[in-house]
Amino acid sequence: MAALLLVIIYLAFISLGLPDSLLGAGWPVMHQYLGVPLSWAGIVSMIISGGTIVSSLLSDRLTHRFGPRYVTLGSVLLTAMAIFGFSLATRFWMLCLWAVPFGLGAGSIDAALNNYVALHYTARHMSWLHCFWGVGTIVSPYIMSFALSRASWQAGYRSVALLQFSIAAVILCTLPLWNVHAKQDAALSKKASVGIVGSLKIRGVLPLLLGFCCYCSLESTCMLWSASFLIATRGVSPERAAAFASLFFIGITVGRFLSGIISNRLGDRFMIRLGTGILYLGVGLLLLKGLPEEAALAGCVVIGLGCAPIYPSIIHATPANFGPENSQAIIGIQMASAYVGSTLAPPLFGFLSGKVGLWLLPVYVAAFGLVMILMLERAFEIAKE
Repeated sequence: MAALLLVIIYLAFISLGLPDSLLGAGWPVMHQYLGVPLSWAGIVSMIISGGTIVSSLLSDRLTHRFGPRYVTLGSVLLTAMAIFGFSLATRFWMLCLWAVPFGLGAGSIDAALNNYVALHYTARHMSWLHCFWGVGTIVSPYIMSFALSRASWQAGYRSVALLQFSIAAVILCTLPLWNVHAKQDAALSKKASVGIVGSLKIRGVLPLLLGFCCYCSLESTCMLWSASFLIATRGVSPERAAAFASLFFIGITVGRFLSGIISNRLGDRFMIRLGTGILYLGVGLLLLKGLPEEAALAGCVVIGLGCAPIYPSIIHATPANFGPENSQAIIGIQMASAYVGSTLAPPLFGFLSGKVGLWLLPVYVAAFGLVMILMLERAFEIAKE
C-alpha cells in the first residue's frame, strides 16, 4: 500500500512540474495573439509566484484541517482548471485572472507533498519525488511544441489541462490508499500547529530559510540566463546554447534520480555538501575563458547535476532537524522563501548584467551558493545542539 501510494504521489508531482515550463514554451506565440509586449510574461509569472507564496504560507492550516490527500486533490483540480482557463483567454487580463488559482494550487500541493514524503518516506524517495517534477517540466514544452506545429498554443494548454484532470481522477480513485499512514497523520494533526510566527521563533529556522532562498535564487537564475551567458561570453550559437541550457533541466532530473540511489547511505547533510561541491565545479567551468566552448556548455550540465540533491535534501532533513510536529509549518514557509528567491533573483541579475555584462553570471551564482552553504551549515549545527 505504501509503495502504491508513493507512485500516486510521484504522479501528483509530475502534475506540479507540467505547467511550470509551459508558459515559457508558449509565450513567444501567446504574446502576439494577445497583442502585448514579450516582457509581459514577467507579469503573469509574478502573479503565479504571488499566489504560490500565499498558498505555501497557508498550507499548514489547510493540511491540518483537510489532510494531505484532500489538499493534493484540490490543488491538482485547481491547477487543471486554471490551465484550461489559460486556453480560453482572449485578453491579457484574463490570463492574469487565471494565474491566481494557478499559483494558489501549485503552492499548496508543493508544501503538502514535500512534508508528507519527508515524514513518511526516506531521502531516496524525496530525491525521486523531485526527479518526477523534472519529468513534468521536460514533457510540457514538447506538448506545446507539438501543439504549435499542428494547431495552436490553446491546444497545448488544453492538452496539459486534460492530463491534469486525468491525474486528479486517479488521485480521487485512490484516496483510500492514504489510510496507510492514517494513524501517524492523526497523531500529528492532534498537536497544535506552531504556526508561521511560532516557526520563525524556532532556533535555526531563519538561517534555513535564507539558505533555501539562496539555493532557489541561483537555480532560477541559471534556468533563465545560462543560454544568454553562453551566447554573449563564449560566442556559442543561439541554437546550441538553447540545447545545452535545456540540459540544465535534464541535469537536475538525472541528478535527482542518481542521488536517490545513494542518499540513504550518505545522509541529507552530506548530499547538500556534495551537491554544492559539484555546483562549484560547474561554476569554475563557466569562469575559465581559455578553455574550448564545450567546457562552458558542460558547465551548465554540471551545475544542474550539483543542484540536483540540494533542494530535496533540505526538505527531507526538516522533520529530523525541527521535529515532525513543526515540519508542515516550516516547509510551508520554506516553499514561500523559495518562490521569493526564484521571483526576485533572475530580474536582479538582469539589472546587474545590464550594468556590467553577462560575464557576471558565474560570480552571481557563486555568491548565492556561498551564502546558501554557510546558512544551511549553521541551521544543521543549531539543530544538533
